[in-house]
Amino acid sequence: MYQIGAIVKPQKLNELTEGLNEIGIVGMTAMEVNGYGRQKGVTEMYRGSEYKVRFVPKVLVKIAVKNEDLEKALKTIQAKANTGNIGDGKIFVTKLDQVIRIRTGETGDIAI
Repeated sequence: MYQIGAIVKPQKLNELTEGLNEIGIVGMTAMEVNGYGRQKGVTEMYRGSEYKVRFVPKVLVKIAVKNEDLEKALKTIQAKANTGNIGDGKIFVTKLDQVIRIRTGETGDIAI
């Protein structure tokens, strides 16, 4: 099992959610976050003055997937979150040792 953390542009969240649902991944957590990467923020104009916004709003999506679903989940995230512009985000993959469904006590793949 794996946990995928994807940092994406907020406007891509609905498209990403629909794409993951289409391939059978229905559970996710989404958090509004702020950050910057290589782009080091953006320069904005306000009332004729330029100012630097270092932390850019993003969405962090976390999903847990079975081993056999990892590649199709990664391909879907990459396809749905891609705009071709700087700041499209990153995907992080972490191995999960165990998952437990609190309500039933089920563990492993069945708990996903």
